[in-house]
Amino acid sequence: MSLKTDLSVFDRLGLPRPAIGVKFLPKRPDGIPQLTRTMALCEMIKEAQQTGQPFYATKANEDCVGSVPMGWVSKMPVWAESGQLGPKWGIFEEPRANSKIYFDVPRFSPGVARYIVFSPVAKLNFDPDLVILLAEPSQAEIVFRAMLYSDGGVIESVTTNVLACAYMFAYPYRTGKVNYVVTGLAFGSKGRQIFPEGKLLITIPWNWVRKIVDNLNRMEWHLPAYSMTKEEFAAAAAKLHEEVAAEFSGELDEE
Repeated sequence: MSLKTDLSVFDRLGLPRPAIGVKFLPKRPDGIPQLTRTMALCEMIKEAQQTGQPFYATKANEDCVGSVPMGWVSKMPVWAESGQLGPKWGIFEEPRANSKIYFDVPRFSPGVARYIVFSPVAKLNFDPDLVILLAEPSQAEIVFRAMLYSDGGVIESVTTNVLACAYMFAYPYRTGKVNYVVTGLAFGSKGRQIFPEGKLLITIPWNWVRKIVDNLNRMEWHLPAYSMTKEEFAAAAAKLHEEVAAEFSGELDEE
């Protein structure tokens, strides 16, 4: 494994916790220690952020529902897929509502990702499949602007209130789409108090990493408009709209 893209630009964002690189592997990685305890899949992000050290995890290290999207179990236990658990927690009114989330849950096929590696980007020695950022809204705005800066597009958030880890890991990997989850909305991570509430947990799949990094390195991060008062902003907007409209009108007159 080797790192192809310099990801140090993410450190310049001043994130609440370090950016994390993730790699999915069918074989045990060399030179990286295994996580020594059990925890939820989403908590492994926090573990890498807080320890600042790379590690890998397997099914033996996961003690929540993360084994489902990772493909570490061949199928959902009947008692879970039946949806009986959700109403007991007060998350869903009836089992049918809980059961519905399992119909199309994003997941790896068994054996494809037997090992998952986590590392702060500052200590990466491999090209990550995912880069995960815990960001304040103002920091997320910069990241999403970098995502759209050269090609445009849309910003999407796809998740569920339980089994949200499937949309942090398997969903962006399988779809190639940048995804984000607002912390405090997912039942399991909220109950386990893994992340501070009101942050954006952004997952960037490998096919977006280089474009976002390149755009972060060349675009202006702190736009002058964000330093204006609302009156100054309104005046600047009116002036720019007038200028562009006049230029457009002039082009039409010439035709």
